[in-house]
Amino acid sequence: MAIGVARPDISPPQTGSSRRATLVVLGVLAAIAVGVRVADPERIAWLQNFLIVFGSLLVEATPFIMLGAFVSAAIEVFVPASTFAHLGRLPRQLQLPAAALAGIAFPVCECGSVPVARRLASKGLAPSAAVTFMLAAPILNPVVVASTFVAYRGRDSLWVMVLGRMGLGFLVAVAVGWVIGVTRKEDLLKPRPGDDDVDAEAVARESRWSRFVSHLTGDFFFMGRFLVMGAAIAAAVQTFVPQTIVGKVANLPVLSLLAMMGLAFLMSLCSESDAFVAASFTQFGPAAQLAFLVSGPMIDLKLGALYAGTYSRGFLRTVVVTVVAVTLAGTLWLQVVFG
Repeated sequence: MAIGVARPDISPPQTGSSRRATLVVLGVLAAIAVGVRVADPERIAWLQNFLIVFGSLLVEATPFIMLGAFVSAAIEVFVPASTFAHLGRLPRQLQLPAAALAGIAFPVCECGSVPVARRLASKGLAPSAAVTFMLAAPILNPVVVASTFVAYRGRDSLWVMVLGRMGLGFLVAVAVGWVIGVTRKEDLLKPRPGDDDVDAEAVARESRWSRFVSHLTGDFFFMGRFLVMGAAIAAAVQTFVPQTIVGKVANLPVLSLLAMMGLAFLMSLCSESDAFVAASFTQFGPAAQLAFLVSGPMIDLKLGALYAGTYSRGFLRTVVVTVVAVTLAGTLWLQVVFG
């Protein structure tokens, strides 16, 4: 049965929020620049090490943040949301794998995938398929695959990380969709006034390019502030945490995996840039880094807030338990095989 799907979240990001995000990012960078100028890092070894790690992560990851924002804005403005409608015509047993693979053709970041999934479910797509798409798209999309490849190029674990992230991410997303099962949209989605009210005249008055630029800048600075925070945390861990402690945790089979998943949850990185942060934790093996890269785009602090505001009570718990369990099982197997 064909379904009509309205464009998700057609209104551009709020200008005030974009400006605040811009000021936050610029303020943090300015504060760092002033601090560097005053402290003279060449005389302070720990500061020099911190800045080297922090700066290298920013330089490597920022282009992918921009590329991800560009692609996400282009999809939001120029790709008709009805393109997703064919998923609703597939047999139910094929909807979950197809929804996961749709992330390859419709690359959106983890934050952007939440409102997209909600709109798809509210307009008739099976909620389990919408959730599967929401979790898979931030991992399977080409921008993330490319950034993972660049982050691990030259390493023996390159293809383990690239293909392992795609394969395990696919399996975890489908597993969560399977757990959601035949839950009705009325039981899954929190009611939100105005879901079906779209101001078509207001949209028509605003040019597509104006909305594209608005989405592009809003997405870039929103993701950029999390990159700055994540790079700072990664640099601090590698600078201040004694390597003996890190080494002990990294050598514990299960604890190393859980530690990296916990770190991904706290850092709340964007999937377009998290591979560079994960690759910097060289003390941890490929399996632990893979746990970071698979669980992070599905469950973190910022997503927890989005899930809580979008879905019914109990959804966040279901996603966390399923993602951790399947990711842990998959990475344990990889840890035995690849170390």
